[in-house]
Amino acid sequence: MNKIFLQLEGFAVLILSLYFYQYYQFSWVLFFILIFAPDISMIGYFLNNKSGALLYNIFHTYIISILFIFSGLLLTNDTLLAIGIIWSAHIGMDRMIGYGLKYSTGFKDTHLNRI
Repeated sequence: MNKIFLQLEGFAVLILSLYFYQYYQFSWVLFFILIFAPDISMIGYFLNNKSGALLYNIFHTYIISILFIFSGLLLTNDTLLAIGIIWSAHIGMDRMIGYGLKYSTGFKDTHLNRI
């Protein structure tokens, strides 16, 4: 049941991100270019599972994306705001389809389930 709630939460974040991205009339070309950018963090798995999980989790928590959003709003910087919204959309999308934060035991072990 917890997995379903986390997936619904991810869906809500994705929908809200898409709404605000459209609201601010940002470039959809930029959106589609950057939507999978946080997945570059999987490169850490080339070192080992522990480094991979750490790097992946840093890029797949809302902390950084929210910092970008707040910075964009406070500094009235559309680029920072757009990146933060795209980043949040990516994380929400991942959670919605069942990808969670990684455990250091392996890439397929997440806080939502085993992939």
